Amino acid sequence: MLPNGHPPVAAPRLGVLLVNLGTPDAPTTGAVRRYLKEFLSDPRVVEIPRLVWWPILNGIILNIRPRKSAHAYAQVWTPDGSPLAAITKAQAEALQARLGDVALVRWGMRYGNPSIGDEIEALKAAGCNRILFAPLYPQYSGATTATAMDALGDKLSAMRWQAAIRTLPPYYDDPLHIEALRVDTARQLKALDFVPEVLLLSFHGMPERTLHLGDPYHCQCRKTARLLGEALAGEFPDLRIETTFQSRFGRAKWLEPATDDVLAAEGAKGTKRLAIAAPGFSADCLETLEELAIRGREQFEEAGGTHFAALSCLNVSPAGMDMIEALVRRELKGWID
Repeated sequence: MLPNGHPPVAAPRLGVLLVNLGTPDAPTTGAVRRYLKEFLSDPRVVEIPRLVWWPILNGIILNIRPRKSAHAYAQVWTPDGSPLAAITKAQAEALQARLGDVALVRWGMRYGNPSIGDEIEALKAAGCNRILFAPLYPQYSGATTATAMDALGDKLSAMRWQAAIRTLPPYYDDPLHIEALRVDTARQLKALDFVPEVLLLSFHGMPERTLHLGDPYHCQCRKTARLLGEALAGEFPDLRIETTFQSRFGRAKWLEPATDDVLAAEGAKGTKRLAIAAPGFSADCLETLEELAIRGREQFEEAGGTHFAALSCLNVSPAGMDMIEALVRRELKGWID
């Protein structure tokens, strides 16, 4: 029993924080500029010396890119806000329903709102003395997983009373992940009104130098693609699967082949029916809904293609949520029966 006058203390419990990259608060130039400034100021994201990068970012990019990006966001914005935020929130709510009283589930973003720091604070205030920090990045990259861990560390460094922390490791080759991708990809392919000749597996791109500096991202993307291709081969023996990388930015050499180049090349060489999936994303976002589904279709059809489909990410599909629940329960072992 607490002594008289002691501040209230919440009962100890477990917490789970699902984490994704981030999003602006609105599809407006001002909101996008604030988001891009936070995102592109991260030295994990842009590995250029600050003295060189800062004038470029503040003098050129933040005066040009926000308007173009705001237009792109406006094309995919939903009544519930940003697709990435809405889906990540739905994933957290679905996981909470599955876990019940086992743990308190919240969600946060590395850039934008709700922030990782605020959500860690909320879990702590709710009595969570043990927290599973779960970045929803299947493949590890310094620009995604590592910077999320940086934000977690920054918050913990400012807290006198810290929770015990576990982190969800990358799950690029985890059988749970590959099976979820197989089930959901097969479901979507079978539902199409055409039979694709080619399935492009498009991963977010990174500058090629990150590979040479030791980032495992490229290799992990390739392994995810190989394992998924093998898993789909039994049901789709005639489907040709290609791996590409999207979202090039700036003049540096990026991982190849580039998604936009391959879409144009496939259409030009006579491929008529093509589907594209993004197995590096846990939830649909600007890069899948605008860059692939809208601009990707335009690129393929302008080059001669006639049938195009952009498949959804795992999102809150039964297969996707089965995977997230299984991964979380596995990482909570020892904390729960």
